[in-house]
Amino acid sequence: MDSLIFAFEAVTPIILMVAIGYLIKRIGFLTADMAKIINKLVFRIFLPSMLFLNVYKIDSLAALEFDYILYAVIAIILIFSLSVLVVMKITPQGDRRGALLQACFRSNYALIGIPLAASLFGQEGVAVATLLSAASIPLFNVLAVVSLSIFGRGNQKPSGKKILSGIAKNPLIQSILLGLLILGLRAVLVENQIAFRLTDIQPIYTVLGYLSNLATPLALLMLGVQFEFSAVKELKREILFGTLIRTVLVPLLGLGIAFLFLRSRFDGAQFAALVALFATPVAVSSVPMAQEMGADHTLAGQLVVWTTLISAVTVFIASFLLRLAGIF
Repeated sequence: MDSLIFAFEAVTPIILMVAIGYLIKRIGFLTADMAKIINKLVFRIFLPSMLFLNVYKIDSLAALEFDYILYAVIAIILIFSLSVLVVMKITPQGDRRGALLQACFRSNYALIGIPLAASLFGQEGVAVATLLSAASIPLFNVLAVVSLSIFGRGNQKPSGKKILSGIAKNPLIQSILLGLLILGLRAVLVENQIAFRLTDIQPIYTVLGYLSNLATPLALLMLGVQFEFSAVKELKREILFGTLIRTVLVPLLGLGIAFLFLRSRFDGAQFAALVALFATPVAVSSVPMAQEMGADHTLAGQLVVWTTLISAVTVFIASFLLRLAGIF
């Protein structure tokens, strides 16, 4: 029951923020065109600030345990590879394929996943899940650029150079790499007994915090502004398959293999991190990224909404079954 309550409490604020955004549009305060401009700010300023701080707040990369992180990375790449074949069967439209592919492999790990790990396994779950984010969030963003470069604008085939350029220029990836660089610098300073930290430059750190705090609420509000119920009928095939893959098939694959073959190697905190990674809905940031790279952002928004609703049930089921099995 605790898992069901958590799942409900985790997704309800997301749905309410989307609903408020939709109401703002209906009242006439914002239009879909204005939302596109704000989404650019979210993608280029607010989300990078949030990801940078998320990485910087990791205590130490030296605490990384390689086996469960390696498993997570391999599983994400496997899911991505299989999903490429699946989305090509589901829809012939290139821009829809890019948005749908993101939904298959990219979870809402930063927003819902880490708090979920805390609910399942306390502070130990938070620590393990935060360390996993150092590998999973950069990988999600690199694969998102690859998927949207392949399928983002119609059916044109991009060159390898263009894909690499897209990865290098992506502000989300740049912010994560900068965070890792600063994290490494901090480790060097600690080793040399130098007390200086980024937090010592309080005005800059405070501004980064302000920008970071704007990322999620603004992304959710703009998702509501751009949401159209009329689009459900036209996109129902993609919505149905994307929601099924994200909320049912991916948790079965990611958690099922870990439980069947690796439960003697992974402890409860690591399984909590894997639930957070594989059972949570599509990342909210997939919508501004889809818009920025020419994919169907309407479909991307629909998938965020519907996977968020359904994940309340699937997160509960996954957590309940693992508790029955004695993992938690």
